[in-house]
Amino acid sequence: MSKRVVLIVMDSVGIGQLPDAKKFGDEGVNTLGNIIKSYDGISIPNLTKLGIGNINGFEQVKEIDSPIGAFGKSAEVSQGKDTTTGHWEMVGLRVDEPFKTFPDGFPKDVIEEFESKTGRKVIGNKPASGTAILDELGEHHMKTGEVIVYTSADSVFQIAAHEEVVSLDELYKMCKIAREMMMGDNALARIIARPFVGEPGNFTRTSNRRDFSLDPYEDTILDNIKKTGQDVIAVGKIEDIFNGKGITEAVHTKSNMDGVDQTIEYMKKDNKGLIFTNLVDFDSKYGHRRNVEGYKNAIEELDLRIPEIIDNLKDEDILILTADHGNDPTYKGTDHTREYIPILVYGKNIKSGANIGVRTTFSDIGATIADILETDLPSNGESFKNLILK
Repeated sequence: MSKRVVLIVMDSVGIGQLPDAKKFGDEGVNTLGNIIKSYDGISIPNLTKLGIGNINGFEQVKEIDSPIGAFGKSAEVSQGKDTTTGHWEMVGLRVDEPFKTFPDGFPKDVIEEFESKTGRKVIGNKPASGTAILDELGEHHMKTGEVIVYTSADSVFQIAAHEEVVSLDELYKMCKIAREMMMGDNALARIIARPFVGEPGNFTRTSNRRDFSLDPYEDTILDNIKKTGQDVIAVGKIEDIFNGKGITEAVHTKSNMDGVDQTIEYMKKDNKGLIFTNLVDFDSKYGHRRNVEGYKNAIEELDLRIPEIIDNLKDEDILILTADHGNDPTYKGTDHTREYIPILVYGKNIKSGANIGVRTTFSDIGATIADILETDLPSNGESFKNLILK
């Protein structure tokens, strides 16, 4: 039985619209497929070897005769298409009530309470692209010290501030104040610190972003693994998504490639249990900004690192590559897209070419990990361990 699972979430790399995509305003979306169509191909030999082109219904990558991994895809049962919903479902939760959103900005009383408690005035207070709102309001913020508050189609309260105007310590404190406020009837999935640097016309968001999430509403497989004395190592924004719950060790990352580096560093160590990594650049840098070329390049960059990841797997290790939702950069708007996620599994104990088919919930991933690590199974999801282990 494997002593360690390495779970890497390729944030937003969806592979085609779900049957209920129309309800979410997402007809015809296919993050990876439409990127490939836009460029008449893509260089992903390692994902192809693992079996991404063999996944049922994913036709943009050529099927191969002998994939080295197990492969399949999953639908999402939760009522959302955001980061928190996707990750929570992946580890065994089902989110039936979508997290609250504020498509017209936050109510006057919320903003007034936030201003009173933080001592800073607010500008913005509307749904916006994070980079566009810096171009619009960044200079005013620098002159006045008023902080930029904005939201999106996601359940988020985002606070942007220049690192030379508002210290990171103060920004994080403001986020904690907002976190305490946005509970109960106004419960939001995440409060996000969005620090930036630079001059008007040339602002850049920094890697000091922090997310302040809700606690998961019940124990997940992370808690179950931790209770058995095994490690739950969070790389990237995983710790933030779960508000630290069920995590034994965590490291934040600056980029996708830093995320891969940190994952490999942990793989080299003597730990057991779960290494859980999120590679966020696909989503934050390219999906929301509808940057097709950047997204394609980022996928190719990850693909080049897959042999190195595989080389660092120990004999009993299992690697799972997946996603948490879509964010089709060829689609209208700036929002996530309601899509199937790929599931690719590799290890010395994994059957080459095993097709796990179309799973009905992301929770099947969590159930399988719990089954492999011999911990309590989550309340949702069905393990596919017997389909993939030799």
